[in-house]
Amino acid sequence: MLNNDAVPRAPCAVSDLRQLENVVRTGDVVFIRIARTPFRQIAAVTRIWTNHVGIVTGFNDRGALIAESRIPFSCHTPFARFVQRSEHGRVAVLRLPRALTAEECVTLQAAARSRLGRLYDTGFNLESRRQFCSRFVREVLAESTGVVLGKVMTFRELLARSPGADLRLWKLWYFGRIPWERRTVTPASLYHDSALQVLFDGAVVPRLQRSNCLKPL
Repeated sequence: MLNNDAVPRAPCAVSDLRQLENVVRTGDVVFIRIARTPFRQIAAVTRIWTNHVGIVTGFNDRGALIAESRIPFSCHTPFARFVQRSEHGRVAVLRLPRALTAEECVTLQAAARSRLGRLYDTGFNLESRRQFCSRFVREVLAESTGVVLGKVMTFRELLARSPGADLRLWKLWYFGRIPWERRTVTPASLYHDSALQVLFDGAVVPRLQRSNCLKPL
């Protein structure tokens, strides 16, 4: 089952994957749900369905490309493959209210390339030399457009927002000691940022299917 913020932000909950890919553009922020620990716990603590995010950096002869920070290191992933990793086919595509300029697109691609190959930061530390997904997207978009997404919080602030959270896994993950004052940024804080508008938020199906729910901004 999806988490407690499972109601889509877009009017329609189903679309065809190919159709969705045809309307994305460079700079779009794409959210999915990874069905593994600790990503499930990230979604639970942040009280939302999504726990992973990437950014569209451009296109090749096979379609759109997503830059993402993932285990073991950051890389480019075809859009379709990225979305197909999501539990229950759930995906959201959010974007700035304007298209990026040609110069911004070039800068965005360079910002993403400069971060490719970096090891994934399993400690979710905003000051680490490594990367994690929401930090990766936040920094790439900020560097290319000046728009800074998401709210930086300490683990103390983050976990205080979910008083019923099971801390046992987090203590185990951090070898018995949660880094309470460590600063981080979550996929949820990017997803809820008012600087982004919703292109699509729902479930996708792999085969061609008639749909009226895609309304490009």
